[in-house]
Amino acid sequence: MHIVDSAKRLVKYSWLLQVLVERDLKIRYRRSFLGYLWSVLNPLMMMIILTIVFSNMFRFDIPQYPVYLLAGQLIFGFYSEATSMAMGSILGGAALIKKVYLPKYIFPLSRVISSFTSMLLSMIALFIVIIATDVTFSITIILLPWILFQVLVFCIGMGLLLSVLVVFFRDIQYLYSVFLTAFNYLTPIFYPESLLPEWLRELLVFNPLYNYIKFFRKIAVYGQWPTMTEHLVCIAFTFGMLMIGLYVFKRKQNDFILYI
Repeated sequence: MHIVDSAKRLVKYSWLLQVLVERDLKIRYRRSFLGYLWSVLNPLMMMIILTIVFSNMFRFDIPQYPVYLLAGQLIFGFYSEATSMAMGSILGGAALIKKVYLPKYIFPLSRVISSFTSMLLSMIALFIVIIATDVTFSITIILLPWILFQVLVFCIGMGLLLSVLVVFFRDIQYLYSVFLTAFNYLTPIFYPESLLPEWLRELLVFNPLYNYIKFFRKIAVYGQWPTMTEHLVCIAFTFGMLMIGLYVFKRKQNDFILYI
């Protein structure tokens, strides 16, 4: 029932969610000459630099490496930005939360959705690289909205959880930046899985971003259908994280006013 009630309140306050998302996007590109075009240019430039470094200097022999790299970059970049922004959303909205009643989950949700909007614009860069490198488009690309939706829901759950934790433990915001750096290197984004020792490769199945990125690469880069097991693992991470985030947020949201 709580989920149903939350959904009803979300519909009621959808106008506020839209305002907050638009505000985040405007702030992001304020006084920028190229504006939203940076969402396309930034991943393209990073892809070019990393491709030169890793495919030439380190000789990673990965088929369709530019697309392989960019697919991983887009998913991890979205996760990193969305969760980092959501983490400070309750603290950032403290002045408004203290003055008026509104669903508090609107704040982390708006941050994740604004990051997701930027990521969708960045997807243009992926299609540009796919065309430029003569990667064949496959029918498997129809699963792209499905995996992007799962990553979005996972980030919402993680964003809700982090937004609660940082209210009570401010050090989380500093520890999380260290975690993201370690997480980036432990996830095969710019290097092949084979580079990891065998015991670490076996642990990759417990890395949600690895599973999302692997799914994404299969359908967008290699034109392969993910197995049923891969579908189920991604779904388990997605809705498991959402349930955890919602549960913790519901239990602690009434105490926010005492700590913000």
